[in-house]
Amino acid sequence: MSRTARKDQIEHHLLRISKWLDHGNLKRVTSNLNSLHPAEISLILEALQPCDREIAWKLIDTKLRGEVLVELNDEVRNGLIDATPTRDLVDAAETLETDDLADIADDLPSIALEQLLHSMNNQDRQRLESVLLFDDDTAGGLMNTDTLTIRQDVTLDAVLRYLRLRGEIPDLTDSLMVVNRKDLLLGVLPLATLLTHSEEQKVSSLMLTDVESIPATLPSSEVALLFEQHDLISAPVIDNQGKLLGRITIDDVVDVIRDEADHSIMSMAGLDEEQDMFAPVTLSAKRRAVWLGVNLLTAVAASLVIGLFEPTLEKMVALAILMPIVASMGGVAGTQTLTLVIRGLALRQIGRSNARLLIFKELTVGVLNGIIWALVVATIAALWFNNTNLGILIGAAIIITLICAALAGAIIPLVLHQLEIDPALAGGVLLTTVTDVVGFLAFLGLATVFLA
Repeated sequence: MSRTARKDQIEHHLLRISKWLDHGNLKRVTSNLNSLHPAEISLILEALQPCDREIAWKLIDTKLRGEVLVELNDEVRNGLIDATPTRDLVDAAETLETDDLADIADDLPSIALEQLLHSMNNQDRQRLESVLLFDDDTAGGLMNTDTLTIRQDVTLDAVLRYLRLRGEIPDLTDSLMVVNRKDLLLGVLPLATLLTHSEEQKVSSLMLTDVESIPATLPSSEVALLFEQHDLISAPVIDNQGKLLGRITIDDVVDVIRDEADHSIMSMAGLDEEQDMFAPVTLSAKRRAVWLGVNLLTAVAASLVIGLFEPTLEKMVALAILMPIVASMGGVAGTQTLTLVIRGLALRQIGRSNARLLIFKELTVGVLNGIIWALVVATIAALWFNNTNLGILIGAAIIITLICAALAGAIIPLVLHQLEIDPALAGGVLLTTVTDVVGFLAFLGLATVFLA
């Protein structure tokens, strides 16, 4: 099914469920919701208003609730957890894999978490505790401890008999982990190798030793990049001594990539990707007010610059008409460069070795585009106001603004990255300030000198 068709199907389910909730037809809501995948249920819950969301949540099968909680954003999840009895939370959490359970463990009430730990066997409890030792945004926080380990001195026949005795293997298992008696990772044995070679051969002769193992403290963004570059399906996670702790699978990495994309988009507007879109109006307004206040400061800075040239503006109204063109051109040019650099930093394509080259390249692009569009705008302005000098002036201002915008768009995210500040969050505000102030200062300053 295509992405568009899937999206239409979700919207269709949402419309029907909303209609049935309005008419009190809970039987149909129950049947429809429980026929969907947990990820689809989470999308529908997030799209419902809080009062309808709580009703729909109570109708979801306990076997699905745990996976649905994992898929929900933090704010919606916390709201539903608060509205759910402790026993029901424990029942839902018991259906989860260790890595998924670790994702929501911090959100569970302490009494629910205690009951959950008490109901687990020692092995599962130790697995959960080992994952909880690491931050959520690290490889250790992402990993699952359901790894299949074997010794290097056994034959493939012994491995096959071991797997048959187990009766099942964890999802997305493409390799078996080869460890010694101290659980130090020695290599991996791909399942394809196990199934296509003689059963008499030993694991040591066929295992891969140049495996891409991941340190438990590696940031999740680095893990996602590693999976992308090496086309991994799963990878072992080790501690500082090389001891096997667990594994990360591609489904966990897809979630990281999605979360990173959501974070980048929402951060540019000063928003949090984990917020409930149907949060109370006062709460939403309070959150956005902070970002609006920050932007107000940038607007005031630009206005102060304009105020310095009030006498010049009074003498020539055309300047006030043309001012937005200069600032807008600079803003667009700077945003193009800013977006490119932020993406390069995220993909680790930009570092100390090539940062200067990138800045020079963007400067050159700024000069070239500045000249091209300066000629276009200068011609339009000269013909519009029948004033050649005004056309030359705005052309010069556009060249200056686009050059400064290109430099700012390249330098600002690099500096913020060095200061360990998210460029996606702060870069846009700083860039807007620079392009507005430089644009107005260049245009009105030149006008004061040459036209006043």
